[in-house]
Amino acid sequence: MNRVVHPIEQESFRRLRARLDTSGFPPLTRAVVERVIHSAADLDYATDLVTTEDDLRRGHVALHAGAPVVVDVEMVAAGITRRDTVCRLREATSGPGLTRSAHAVRLAYEQVGPGALWVIGCAPTALEELLTLDADPALVIGLPVGFVGAAESKEALRASGLPAVSNVSEKGGSAVAAAALNALLYHPTSPEETP
Repeated sequence: MNRVVHPIEQESFRRLRARLDTSGFPPLTRAVVERVIHSAADLDYATDLVTTEDDLRRGHVALHAGAPVVVDVEMVAAGITRRDTVCRLREATSGPGLTRSAHAVRLAYEQVGPGALWVIGCAPTALEELLTLDADPALVIGLPVGFVGAAESKEALRASGLPAVSNVSEKGGSAVAAAALNALLYHPTSPEETP
């Protein structure tokens, strides 16, 4: 089913492309970069995001084959359209050396197992916990935000070798993490479809 794009969104992307030439990016990378920039009105994401087309392709295929989508907070879930998500933060508890966000990741992994897409847009400790598990994710969208641990957790994600979308700086957040996942949801699954 084709998504109907609102005229305001069309105009927003026209203006984005007038200010930034994204035509040199591979298709999935371009889709993610543009949607993240659109969600934050921040052109710097064009050079701040780190991903590969192969990682995005792996995530795209898994997503459209029905792989579970796990989020760290409900704000990320609220931003993801056309797809159910798993968020276990409400059931999670904190303890010595364990944040609620980290515990929620453990609970979610127990529920979904390997092969999920993980979308982390709030808590660096959620991303750190995911990296301790043998989760074998289809893709990790690791875009937590903050001055404590955000940049470091994303650096650890890149060093892990897992298929991922991350960024170098401390910025990130629920809106941009959801936008990255939505870019993969909205991107065509066959050459006959148009973006």
